[in-house]
Amino acid sequence: MKKQVGLWIDHKEAFVVFNGEGAEAMRHIESGVEKHVRFSGRHTAEDGSADDQRDRQFASHLSKYYDKVIAQICEAESVFLFGPGEAKGELKKQLVARGLGERIVGVETTDKLTENQITAKVRLHYQL
Repeated sequence: MKKQVGLWIDHKEAFVVFNGEGAEAMRHIESGVEKHVRFSGRHTAEDGSADDQRDRQFASHLSKYYDKVIAQICEAESVFLFGPGEAKGELKKQLVARGLGERIVGVETTDKLTENQITAKVRLHYQL
């Protein structure tokens, strides 16, 4: 079992770094979510319902994406979450709701990182 996980995540993709049993591995998970855009301006009741529908579709798609990510990390003993936007906080809420919140050892805001930078950050966090 992979004991330590570092997870860089945003709404488009996630990079999961597994550390354990003397080995390191990385997985890339794409969300397939299109950019969530809200248009400003005049809204009629009909526009509002279309916006609501898009919001629900976006939330549903993100929920499926988070389910994929959680399936990859659910056996980890510790999870370090980091990334640039709101996705890490949203995923943290999902983990807490599923009883996995005690495994979260840190949450940090970072910029977009390369795969090598992600791996290095996880190593540094766990002092590997």
